[in-house]
Amino acid sequence: MSQDLERYHRQMLLPGFGETGQRKLMDAKVLIVGCGALGTVIANMLARAGVGHLIIIDRDFIEITNLQRQVLFDERDVAEGIPKAEAAKRKIAGINSQVTVEAIVDDVNHTNIERFATGLPGVGKVDLIMDGVDNFETRYLANDVAVKHGIPYIYGGAVGTVGASYAVLPHTVAPGETGETPWEKSGRATPCLRCIFEQAPPPGVNPTCDTAGVIGPAVSIVANYQVAEALKVLTGNLDVVSPTMLNFDLWGNTFKQFKVQRAYDVGECACCKKRNFEFLDGKFGSSTTTLCGRNAVQLTQKANGQKLDFDEIAKRLEAHGKVTANKFMLRADITDNGEPYELTLFNDGRAIVKGTKHASVAKSIYAKYVGA
Repeated sequence: MSQDLERYHRQMLLPGFGETGQRKLMDAKVLIVGCGALGTVIANMLARAGVGHLIIIDRDFIEITNLQRQVLFDERDVAEGIPKAEAAKRKIAGINSQVTVEAIVDDVNHTNIERFATGLPGVGKVDLIMDGVDNFETRYLANDVAVKHGIPYIYGGAVGTVGASYAVLPHTVAPGETGETPWEKSGRATPCLRCIFEQAPPPGVNPTCDTAGVIGPAVSIVANYQVAEALKVLTGNLDVVSPTMLNFDLWGNTFKQFKVQRAYDVGECACCKKRNFEFLDGKFGSSTTTLCGRNAVQLTQKANGQKLDFDEIAKRLEAHGKVTANKFMLRADITDNGEPYELTLFNDGRAIVKGTKHASVAKSIYAKYVGA
């Protein structure tokens, strides 16, 4: 065995892996969108497995509350105020020097995600997209890119004691046409994320880690399951990629695999069947505006026009500061990473985050305490 492969000896013993599979991993390029709880586990395990090129994108800095579950970071990173993507790059350099890591500190949105997935200089089109994000808007963006360009996408999510994961091997052509990807040729394409979740839930409906909490084991299970599916895809073992969605509750002691194929068969998915990439085109999602002279940013949701449930959101936010609400708006005082913010929500989903002029900070506050 050559010296560059020796460290991977144990996984190369696996059926369907061997030297051929390991070489495929070393040549692979993976985009990790988000480097928080899920993303740190994903980056750590993919680097240790020898995936040759990782592109890690995250807009946030490390906070002390991250250390409970974000495994690549430590107290020194918090003290130095290092962006998550850069800190991950530093850690991976000490874990596996054979892996090339590109750290991008940026807010992923419809104007740049396609470039990250297909057009970075010296990288080109990635082989896989890994979901490490905390909101459905960005997930739908990743899903759009995956379907449009024929890139596998591994979804994952965890909050409280529950988690879910699912591998999208996208249909790249309209029904009745023949796709050219290996999974389409072998009849193993799977429904995309919008087949299963046609619309994102309205803001404030789903709990977030910052309002409902999360335990580290739930995160680790989801992320390691995502990595296992990623290794199958990248080594060409498409026949063992799960066609079902994993869902579990560690407190309820339940593990389920949901059959989702009918979501594509009987549905009329706007994305993979009708080839409308609405999130990538900027039709849906949010936009931001810095409010002149107010040290505030307005976020405008373009989703489905559903009204926010102020009573439910107020219950979650009361643990973080003073909350007042009427039928028109909700206002909450929030301290995040030692910084005070005033969050104002309107019942059409629009929000104003006072205390920052930076859109990325405002979007982070919104995602943490309202959801998206």
